[in-house]
Amino acid sequence: MSDTTEPGPESLAGSRRKFVKSVAAGSLLAAGVPSRLAGSDSTIHRTMARRTPERRAAPSDRIGLGIIGAGGMGMADVQTALRIPDVELVAACDVFDGRLEAARERHGDIFTTRDYREVLARDDVDAVIVGTPDHWHQPISIDALRAGKAVYCEKPMVHRIEEGHDLIRAEQESGSVFQVGSQGMSSLGNEKARELYLDGAIGELNYAEGFWARNDPIGAWQYPIPEDASEETVDWKRFLGPAPDLSWDPLRIFRWRNYRDYGTGVAGDLFVHLFSSLHFVVGSRGPTRVQAAGGLRYWKDGREVPDVLLGVFDYPETEAHPGYNLSLRVNFVDGTSGSTFLRLVGSEGAMDVTWTEVILRKNVAVDPMDAFSQEKMAEAAASADGLPPRVRMLPPAEARYEVERGYRGAHVDHFFNWFEAIRGGPPVLEDATFGLRAAAPALACNLSYFEDRIVRWDPDTMRLI
Repeated sequence: MSDTTEPGPESLAGSRRKFVKSVAAGSLLAAGVPSRLAGSDSTIHRTMARRTPERRAAPSDRIGLGIIGAGGMGMADVQTALRIPDVELVAACDVFDGRLEAARERHGDIFTTRDYREVLARDDVDAVIVGTPDHWHQPISIDALRAGKAVYCEKPMVHRIEEGHDLIRAEQESGSVFQVGSQGMSSLGNEKARELYLDGAIGELNYAEGFWARNDPIGAWQYPIPEDASEETVDWKRFLGPAPDLSWDPLRIFRWRNYRDYGTGVAGDLFVHLFSSLHFVVGSRGPTRVQAAGGLRYWKDGREVPDVLLGVFDYPETEAHPGYNLSLRVNFVDGTSGSTFLRLVGSEGAMDVTWTEVILRKNVAVDPMDAFSQEKMAEAAASADGLPPRVRMLPPAEARYEVERGYRGAHVDHFFNWFEAIRGGPPVLEDATFGLRAAAPALACNLSYFEDRIVRWDPDTMRLI
């Protein structure tokens, strides 16, 4: 649905003119028709549809799937993956016995283990989902690639920025398919936003912003602790892995996002989604300057990471876009501002982008050279007691793109793209290089926040400066 090449300046200018005309025409057609936006009867409504048909795989294309990290996100990924034809769950790994029992109850006679290496050693496992805490993402992904398995790794792909290059190297050397799990990348909303941006719909980009809001215990990572969790039912040492050795603490394993040894805070959990979408839509490689501020304002439950975080980023001019600024925010103490959005602001308009909707607003002004406008301005001047004429602006024209009814969602599309690449189809877009360019500025926010400094990043070489 989205284009893969960037049009030239003449094409951009022509596209913008065509869009303005289409918006104007749509405004006339919509006159007198009730709009879902109060006071916005110039809104054009469009439906976004997934035109790629589901591919029915041949029996020889059956994919045996293993899940490593069978917690909430991992098993949600499994349920989504199994919606793709001819994918079968054959193995599950987790350090908590209760999760392995739940996996067997739900999926039947599958192989289960506490040791992920046993999953990677199986001939019936073609691909694995890595749904572990963040500190295990990189080492397990590298081991899986070297074992010849395709990998779907939950974001942010790495726990520390410096881990990225080894993972990229393992992906390249193995030749296996690797995809990061920022599902919005494959959404109809992102694809339409990219199409509109490349078509010049908002003119020259100058600013972008993104926001996530939550206001509930689960959203703020206060996950319940299983009653049967103990040192007998949990392989505590295996959970710690490369992290510092500590005594048994159920909070650290079942609420791991709250602790820096295992998680990456709100930046690694949520900012990375916004970076992925932004970089996909406008073709960015990343910012050069990162600065963060925030604090622990409400969820003072022993966590080590802020529940309110702001990030400010400078993006340099490239062949894909002009220089622009980005601001991101996450607030775990706000239930009033919606869940998430990404806004792109340009010289000729702005777009609000979610995974299921794009709202495009155009700046449409009266042309001062238009003869009719000149005549009306002269009449206004003549009847205004000598006061200078007012230059009038038309209200912004608006187009709203919404997904078709029954849309299966970005998660399904993302897994569909991964499995198609495994079967020899088009390569994935969110490979390890793309993943590092999205994860690094998010993790740089943590460096800025905890070290109270500005962080410099080279998005081309993908290294801290």
